[in-house]
Amino acid sequence: MESQKVALITGCGRRRIGFHVAEALVFRGYSLAIHYNSSKKEAAETLEYFRGQGVRAVALHADLADEVGVLSLVQAVQHQLGRIDLLVNCAAEWKSKALEEIGADDMRRNLEVNTLATFLCSLQAGLVMVKQPEGGNIITIGDWATERPYLNYAAYLVSKGAIPALTRSLAVELGTRNPNVRVNCILPGPVLLPPDLPEAERQQAIHGTLVKREGSPKNIAQAVSFFVENDFVTGVCLPVDGGRSVYAPE
Repeated sequence: MESQKVALITGCGRRRIGFHVAEALVFRGYSLAIHYNSSKKEAAETLEYFRGQGVRAVALHADLADEVGVLSLVQAVQHQLGRIDLLVNCAAEWKSKALEEIGADDMRRNLEVNTLATFLCSLQAGLVMVKQPEGGNIITIGDWATERPYLNYAAYLVSKGAIPALTRSLAVELGTRNPNVRVNCILPGPVLLPPDLPEAERQQAIHGTLVKREGSPKNIAQAVSFFVENDFVTGVCLPVDGGRSVYAPE
């Protein structure tokens, strides 16, 4: 069905935020391009899961820090699914490291995975959308804490701090080429804390919200659906953080 809308979701192999975003988009009638890098086995399982529900889907590998790899990924989506209507940049790296231990390699890795990959994917998918009369949507993922940083994530937060500027810049660049192309950003709070996160750190994150609970990846999926549905919103950064960005309990 060539007319069916197509969503490319990066970092969608494992059952993390990208997976829940994909589920929400399937409900809205999208075909899926499931991107993975190192999670080949998990991506195959995810592909089988969606195809088992009758979803038109493909799983595609790419190193998103490699310009040629990103171009090949975008071309593969076009070739296999016919078009790209939505890009959701879910691929990310989030690791704790004390400031004294951070080196150039740590900074480079975070910038490549969180910043460069988002830019390259958004650029190449955006240039495809510009040529489509219907345009398309790009959604980036930042982090609420770039405005109020917490300890031991300096490399990560620096790399995520560029995402709002990237979002606004591409909203202007692509929107002036085709007014039907929109670019928006989601700034998550504690919606999927790692299972190995120390309990004290987990409770601190939850206590820092106004709603006093951990969020869910489905909250991010709901924000994606909002940006898809509301065609008068572009260049916006939306916190989905339970109030963490406006509340400082300490």
